[in-house]
Amino acid sequence: MDRVGSTRRTFMAGAAAVGGATALTTAGMAATASAADGGAQGPQSVAVLGGGVAGLTAAHELAERGLKVTVYERRALGGKARSMDVPDSAKGGRRPLPAEHGFRFIPGIYHNLPDTMRRIPFPGNAGGVWDNLVAPPEMSFARTGREDLRIPLPWPGHKPADLTLDEIRRALTAALDTLKGIPAHEAAYFVNRGLVFLTSCDERRDGTWERTPWWEFIRAERMSYDYQRILAVGLTRNIVATKAEEASTRTVATLLEAFVFNALGRGADGPLDRILNAPTNEAWIDPWVEHLKKLGVEFRIGWTVREVKYGSGRVTAAVIEDPQGLRQSVTADHYVSAMPVEHARRTWGAELRAADPQLARCDKLETDWMTGIQFYLTERAPLLNGHLNCIDSPWSLTAIQQAGHWPSRDFPADYGDGTVVDCLSVDISEWDKPGVLYGKTAKQCTRTEVAREVWAQLKASLNDTGRTVLKDSALNSWFLDPGVDGIGTPNPTNEDQLLIHPVGTFHNRPRAATQIPNFFLAGDYVAVDIDLATMEGANASARAAVNALLDRTGSTAARCTVTPLFRAPEVELMKRHDRTRYRLGLRNAFDLG
Repeated sequence: MDRVGSTRRTFMAGAAAVGGATALTTAGMAATASAADGGAQGPQSVAVLGGGVAGLTAAHELAERGLKVTVYERRALGGKARSMDVPDSAKGGRRPLPAEHGFRFIPGIYHNLPDTMRRIPFPGNAGGVWDNLVAPPEMSFARTGREDLRIPLPWPGHKPADLTLDEIRRALTAALDTLKGIPAHEAAYFVNRGLVFLTSCDERRDGTWERTPWWEFIRAERMSYDYQRILAVGLTRNIVATKAEEASTRTVATLLEAFVFNALGRGADGPLDRILNAPTNEAWIDPWVEHLKKLGVEFRIGWTVREVKYGSGRVTAAVIEDPQGLRQSVTADHYVSAMPVEHARRTWGAELRAADPQLARCDKLETDWMTGIQFYLTERAPLLNGHLNCIDSPWSLTAIQQAGHWPSRDFPADYGDGTVVDCLSVDISEWDKPGVLYGKTAKQCTRTEVAREVWAQLKASLNDTGRTVLKDSALNSWFLDPGVDGIGTPNPTNEDQLLIHPVGTFHNRPRAATQIPNFFLAGDYVAVDIDLATMEGANASARAAVNALLDRTGSTAARCTVTPLFRAPEVELMKRHDRTRYRLGLRNAFDLG
């Protein structure tokens, strides 16, 4: 699953000579700066390196506390979370067709990101951008050759989908078929494994379960096909965006535990499944950037960080290539590295790594491909009102038809050439297994072959039980994330990869505070409570980085709130009991092996 601010800072004379900008300082921000933040000398400056969710969050929190912030972003604000325009698709005064790296999913287990969204003004919304979140009423496990399992997602104010008699028949058939497909003893075993993890102490989770793959923890290799596809693969590769065979039990089960509590209404910010009510930039990123500009944040777009320079125990500069290809040494009082780990670690030289060993451990973190493709339809497909998970598809596809969730948008009137009525946004989670059309992996296919293959796999999941859901005649066009390049050649590349979580990953994730006094880390790879590559993790890590910076400077400014995942108080006693058993070398009391 899953995807700039600016600091008004005064560059040193040498940097100014090669084009550095001097930032304006408002009287209001100077007045809010505490002595620890600069006092009479003015607020301290921060260079935020990267303009995705982590970078924008860091800029937001820093600017609210009176610091001068400049964000340097190599491509586009919002990072993997942004939406983008399909080139040359707008006609008749309409906007271009909306595209994206992958569809947004903002579940109720998130708390830090929603808090930020509430603080971003949006016209007509008392709750800011947060009011642009809507909750789909259902989801589906789409099966190939079998009826799809539709799952209602109840929440306060939930309006169940209107179903025809045929849809009710199909839903009951799918439910009974699924119950038949997973034997009772396998379902009972899976529930038992859930209880084992639920009552496991933190030490057992961080130790034993971090070293145990999810596939092994739930004994998937001994179970039925439906058990493997739904409970092993379906809940990991598609929902948690990682591989069941490799992902640590700690990572997968922690998130599934949070989702269960969310569904029960415990410790949740909102409904289990939430999406935005318009393209991401319209509903969130653009208003966020405008708000940050009003707070004094400056943006440098098209500026690529090449190296973080280190000397005399501190970061001394960031070497950044400007849009014209010229390299500059940009200086600030503090630096927040907010780039994805695969880009950030390229900028850390030997001296910087030697100053803090946790930076070198980041080389052990792994990334994989999870990338979106959008199909533009001239007829709205009769799909469910929510996400569908094609759990039998070789490329582990998930999708959502978007126009029905954008009530303030008239899709054909607002976008494209007037003939497109909807966008089917699809995430490709598996790029290394052969497909059904060409027998090639997604990386081995050309862009056109990828589109044809994904369309064929969608039809295999949806057009397979006596009705045609997707029509070839309704397909107008498609758009594959431009971050993917060179597919179909021996050297495919992907600029926007996803952090994955093989066993042991938790122990290689760095803290936001480094041992370098003016250097901090933010991003979904940084160790925070939500152990997954998510926008929530990026947001929480940025808050932790800002708090570390405020601590280092002795600032009197209020610290950022960092809300952890919900912990059910009624199981804490059992966790304490398990801690004793763990230290004695005993299994969890519920663990039957």
